[in-house]
Order: sequence, then structure tokens, then C-alpha cells
Amino acid sequence: MEKAKKFIQGLAIGTSIGVAAGIAANHYYRKKQKMSPDKVLDQIKADFLKEGPIEGSWISFDTERMQKFAITMDVLSGGITRTEDEHLVAYEFKADAKTGAVLSIERMITE
Repeated sequence: MEKAKKFIQGLAIGTSIGVAAGIAANHYYRKKQKMSPDKVLDQIKADFLKEGPIEGSWISFDTERMQKFAITMDVLSGGITRTEDEHLVAYEFKADAKTGAVLSIERMITE
């Protein structure tokens, strides 16, 4: 009877440690995971499409390091083009590679 009790205690402790390690590993993995560049571009395109049609879009699949004051992060660069007032206008953006948040956007008239 004593052996069965120790076995069950050992099993409970081992299971608890395994579950805790799994939860910690999952949290660490999700924290380090980055958004796919396609998903980032789709989000930005959806926002632009609310104001009207777009002509084209692009995004770099390579991240670059950006530092602003004391903060350093990985960013994706991309762009959207569309016609506004009969002129082709390009927007170039930088987005956080982890969250997809737009960090900067610049409007450039190309024609």
C-alpha cells in the first residue's frame, strides 16, 4: 500500500512539473513569435481599402533593426500605391515585425 501511495505522489509531482514546463515553454514561444509579413500587409491594405481602391502593394520579408531613442525593435518595410486626384500616390510604411503595428508612414506623390 505504501508503494502505491509513493507512486501516485511521484506521478502527481511529475505531471505537475510537466504541465508547468509546457505552459512556460508555450508562453516563451508566443512571446518570441513574429507576425508573418503577409498578415501585416493584409492588415494595412484593409485599412487603406476603407478609403478607396489601391493599385498595388509590397512588403519586404526581411526584417531590419530600428532604434528610436532607447527602444530597439525589428521592423518590416512596405508600401501601398493608389490613385488620388488623378495622381499616383505611394505610401511607404514601417511596421513592428512582432505586433504588426504601423510605426511610421510617409506619403509620396509619384506623378
